[in-house]
Amino acid sequence: MADAKFRLPPGLARSLPFYALKPWVKLGSPILLFEHLHKTYGNISCYKFMGTNIVFINDPDYIREILVTQASAFVKERTVRRMKILLGDGLITSEEPFHMRQRRIAAPAFHRQRIAAYGAQIVESAVAAADRIVVGQPFDMAAASMELSLEIVARTLFNAEVDDSIRSINDDTNAIMGLYNFIVAFPRIEKFLHWPIPKIVQFRRAKARLDSVVDRLIREHREAMARGEADNGDLLSMLLSSHIEVLDEAGKPTGQIETMTDNQVRDEVLTIFLAGYETVANGLAWTWYLLSQNPEVESRLHAELDAVLGTGPDRRLPTLADYPALRYTEQVFAESMRVFPPAWAMGRMSTRDVTLGPYKIPAGAHFFFSQYMISRTEAYYPDPLRFDPERFTPEAKAARHKFLYFPFGGGGRQCIGEAFAWMEGVFSIATLAQRFRFRYADPAPPVPQAKITLRPRDPLRMSAEVRP
Repeated sequence: MADAKFRLPPGLARSLPFYALKPWVKLGSPILLFEHLHKTYGNISCYKFMGTNIVFINDPDYIREILVTQASAFVKERTVRRMKILLGDGLITSEEPFHMRQRRIAAPAFHRQRIAAYGAQIVESAVAAADRIVVGQPFDMAAASMELSLEIVARTLFNAEVDDSIRSINDDTNAIMGLYNFIVAFPRIEKFLHWPIPKIVQFRRAKARLDSVVDRLIREHREAMARGEADNGDLLSMLLSSHIEVLDEAGKPTGQIETMTDNQVRDEVLTIFLAGYETVANGLAWTWYLLSQNPEVESRLHAELDAVLGTGPDRRLPTLADYPALRYTEQVFAESMRVFPPAWAMGRMSTRDVTLGPYKIPAGAHFFFSQYMISRTEAYYPDPLRFDPERFTPEAKAARHKFLYFPFGGGGRQCIGEAFAWMEGVFSIATLAQRFRFRYADPAPPVPQAKITLRPRDPLRMSAEVRP
C-alpha cells in the first residue's frame, strides 16, 4: 500500500536477474535490453534491479524534463558516480554546487576565441597523421584515429608533443576501457580498491600511471608560471590561471577569489582529456567507415573540399577562415555521430519523487536514455540506418526536437568542450579526405561495442587510395 501513490511505466514484471537467460539480457550489452524494452513497451518502460526502479526513456519530451525542466530533481546515476574512482570530482562526475563552481572556473579555457586558436594545430596534426599512412596497406583506422586525437589533445591541452609518456595515457585508457564492465558491475568497488584482486590491481596501476603523467605536466606548468610564463596558449595553462570571484547566497560578488587546487586541476584534465580524445576519435573512425560504404556521400564531401580548398596545384590546407564554408563536412560528422554516437547513453538518479506525463516515480529511481537508441528509432528518423548528412541541414535541424540529437548531452551539464570537438572533427575530416579515399578491408561489417564510449569491437581495418 505504501507505493499506491506512485504510477510506474509499463515494464518487466520481475526483477531483471529473473530474466538472466533471456537473449536480451547480457552483461556488457545493455543495448540489447534497451531494444527489447522499447520494442515491447514503447517509449518509456520500467524494471527493477536489486530493489531499485530503473526507467528507460526513448522520448525527447521526457528527456528534456530530466535534463532541463526538472534538472534540480536529478543527480548522476550510479555508473557515472562509479567513474569517480578514475576521474575524481571532474566536470562529468561532480554534483552541484561544486560542479557549477568548477565549470565557471574552466569556462574561459573553452571560449570560442580560445578554441579558434587551435585550428592550425588540429590541421598540422591531421597532416602528420596523413603522412603516416601507407597507400594500399591495410591499417587499423580506429587506432589511427585514436593516435590523431591523442596528438591534437596533447598539443592543445598540454602544449606537449606526443612522447612515450603521452602515449602511455592511451595504453592505460585502453586498459581501463577493457575493465569498464567489471568496474561497473563490482558491488561497492570503492571499498575494495586496495585489495589484491587482479582486475582491481590492474585498474589501480593504470590509474596511478595516468595520475603520474598528469601530475608531472601540472607541476611543469606551475614551474613555468613561476618563471613568468603565465599562459602558453594551451588549456592546462588556462585552467591553472583561471579564477572566479566567490558569490554570496544572494549571488552578489564577495571580493574573494578562488582558483583550482592541483588535485582539482588533475581531475578536470583527466576528464577533459579522456572525454575529449576518446569520443572524437571514435566519431572519426565511424565516419571513415560510413563514408567507405556510401560513395555518393563521399563524392559530395570531396566536391565541397575541392570547391573550398582548391584542386591540383592550387589545393591548400583548411584554415580557420574556411571553417564556416565546410558545411557539408560538418553534416557528415554530425550524421556519423547519429548512426554511431560515441557517447551512446546517459543516466540520472532522482532525488525526489518525479512526475513524467501520466507517471509518478519515487525518489531513488534511475533513469536511462540512449543517443544510440533514439537515433535508430524509425518514428524519429525515417530509414534510420541510412547514412544521410542531409538530416543536418540548418532547416532539418530547426524542425527537429532538440532532444532527438544530443551527442554532447544537454541542459546545464552539456559538454563544455563541444565546440572544440566539432572543430577537431571537421578539420580532421577535411585534411584527410582532401588527400585520400578510405576503403573498408574486411568482409563483415564492424561490430559496435558499448563501453564508456561506442567503439569498434575489433580493429577497423581500412586502406587508403590517393585522390587525384
